[in-house]
Amino acid sequence: MLPFSFQLRDGEPVSDQIVRAAHRALASGELREGDLFPSVRAVAQELKISPTTAFKVIQQLKELGFLVSRPGIGMVVQAPRLPSLEQRLALIEPSARRFLAEARALHLGPQELQALLLRLQNPDDSPAG
Repeated sequence: MLPFSFQLRDGEPVSDQIVRAAHRALASGELREGDLFPSVRAVAQELKISPTTAFKVIQQLKELGFLVSRPGIGMVVQAPRLPSLEQRLALIEPSARRFLAEARALHLGPQELQALLLRLQNPDDSPAG
């Protein structure tokens, strides 16, 4: 069983979705350093994906510093150093694209979106409503 929850969506690579979900789970505390991570076979079976895709996910997580192999134990979660700006932006890009598509449909421009993001980032600074 995966040590974090998420739902697969159509339209983007499964491996990217799982890697992004692992990032979020570690950031939120749902996934903690030292947690065991399931094997390639277990990931493939649980998510009903090919072992090749599951292997790719685990390799990506290892390369990003999220997983480390411990002899006799298996794959263990570790808190990686902060990913590069490019990697962090790549993680949020699919959500940002969906957000912008919805904003365009609602005829919201950059100024309105910037004001919204600033308000959401600093909720204590917003006027009482």
